[in-house]
Amino acid sequence: MKRVTIRVPATTANLGPGFDAFGCALRLYTDVTFEETDSGLEITGCDEAFTGPDNLAYTSYCAVLASLSEEVRGVKIHIDAHIPICRGLGSSAALLVAGAMGANVLRDSKLSTQGLLNITNAMEGHPDNLAPAFYGGLTASMVDNGLPVTVNFPLHPGWEFLALIPDFDLPTSLARSVLPANLSRSDAVYNISHGAMVLKALELGDEKLLRNAMQDRLHQGYRKSLIQDYEKIESLVRTTGAAFCLSGAGPTLLCITQTPGLEEKLGAKLPTITTANWQMLPLHVEFRGARIVHAQ
Repeated sequence: MKRVTIRVPATTANLGPGFDAFGCALRLYTDVTFEETDSGLEITGCDEAFTGPDNLAYTSYCAVLASLSEEVRGVKIHIDAHIPICRGLGSSAALLVAGAMGANVLRDSKLSTQGLLNITNAMEGHPDNLAPAFYGGLTASMVDNGLPVTVNFPLHPGWEFLALIPDFDLPTSLARSVLPANLSRSDAVYNISHGAMVLKALELGDEKLLRNAMQDRLHQGYRKSLIQDYEKIESLVRTTGAAFCLSGAGPTLLCITQTPGLEEKLGAKLPTITTANWQMLPLHVEFRGARIVHAQ
């Protein structure tokens, strides 16, 4: 096999209190094609700034080949990305997953999905986006002795997701820089208890429980200052009864509800409370993880 295309779903991480642990795959995708050639590296389909050897798809591609003690040959990579960059929907994780899977498939799939997650987690530093991108659905992950451990959780079929995606980005490095170095015991207990309730609320379809459980004291309160009109939008969403949280590190905001028509309710009022341009994107859960869509 010389050519393969990998499709990776978008992911939303944290889900309120589940910082660096919870994640969910969504039906928005990045496709990456890898074709072995006789010479050099060629990357197309993205901005020129991302066409060098530090491209995440290529770095994870090389990392997997290194783990297999395989030579890195010439490769042409084409990226067809529909996941917005630096918006909190797992664009970086999608490239890492695609690169790892692409290399593995081109070498006869010698590594398991867990093996690929181990490699990419060592590069990313946390498995919250990577795990649902690989496995699909709702996941919770931890790192034990340096290796990620992931479990899938059930989701009630009635949930509707609505991503509010702004016309500005927020680099993850900046979003992490505002977080506190230490956490009080009461805040730690608050997040642990709320995180447990988030998972149960998502399983039961309990919108009231989810709305309350998605509060946290670890990251959202610190990051909201980086996102224009965050508090105004949160207040508006809460009037509808929907649950609300940051998607990953932001700036995308995520609404989760059991009640149809949320997009219409917000669409009439959102432009009146913010000067930024917010795209409203309805999304459904993707229960399949990354997969091969073409190989030859």
